[in-house]
Amino acid sequence: MSKVTHVILTGGVGSRLWPLSRKSRPKQYLAIFGGKSLFEMTAERNNAFASNVIVVGSRDNCHLSKEILNACNVNYLDIVEAVPRNTAAAIAFAAFASQPDDVLIVTPSDHIIEGDAEYKKAIDEAVEKASNGFIVTFGVQPTKPETGYGYIEHKGDEVVSFREKPNQVTAQEFIDRGNFLWNSGMFCFKASVLLDELKAFQPDVYAAALTAWEQSDNGRLDEELSLKIPSISIDYAVMERSKKIKVVPATFKWSDLGSFDSVYEYLHKMGHKVDEFGNMVIGTDNYTAFLGLENTIFVHTATANLILHKDHSQEVKNVYSQLEKANSTLLD
Repeated sequence: MSKVTHVILTGGVGSRLWPLSRKSRPKQYLAIFGGKSLFEMTAERNNAFASNVIVVGSRDNCHLSKEILNACNVNYLDIVEAVPRNTAAAIAFAAFASQPDDVLIVTPSDHIIEGDAEYKKAIDEAVEKASNGFIVTFGVQPTKPETGYGYIEHKGDEVVSFREKPNQVTAQEFIDRGNFLWNSGMFCFKASVLLDELKAFQPDVYAAALTAWEQSDNGRLDEELSLKIPSISIDYAVMERSKKIKVVPATFKWSDLGSFDSVYEYLHKMGHKVDEFGNMVIGTDNYTAFLGLENTIFVHTATANLILHKDHSQEVKNVYSQLEKANSTLLD
């Protein structure tokens, strides 16, 4: 008998939220959202819809997932990647670990979703479509011309095209046209349907991932075999090529909290202090004064501080890249 499984993808490092997010504790494990982490909130949110849980993460953070899920008394299958090989491989591992007719709800571990009724409606619709052999992606109604998200052009539940992260002008055009949704990176499908499509469109990924899975030790993947898997996203491997794709145009509020401007908006809404000029402090209760500055975010940690204008949040990844090139311990 088929069952519904929640697959949590938790391999990212959250480079755009440095210095809060580090390799040792990526953003999805930071308990700064009302005392909870995004990972915990993700697990709780889908508990009502799934009888099974699979976590696909890295050997660097699997202990953090275990710590949270054990505290929440959640039984789960732990798939531990030796090296990151992108989302096509990660999702394939979860599908290999499932029965062919099992319906998988795949979600990243670092998103904020608001609107329980709207979320349930979207999940129910997706599970029904997946049960009928479709691969479902969730598209979110955009609220602004966001350049940090990919977009889905749609007509009803039919996908017309997938679009990469646009520039500001193109993003505004998408909003004005009215038939574009933010690509949430959430999916729903039967395990066998996804694997059949992956095998058809990306047989090299399918074969190498299957070999690595078959040689895994209690969910722990071998590094040498993993390195043979081509690193490609599920979007490129399957979503943009399959004829079995449907989209659920969701009405719940959604953010991937992938940058400090989105964290700012969320914390502000939750009552976090902002001064009269829109300046915010994150990470310390020390008195901090902003002079001649507006919409500035001061991020404090024990080893590094970041000061940025809210509109330049996407540029934090450049700082991360510079530190990465310098082999800096500030990323650890």
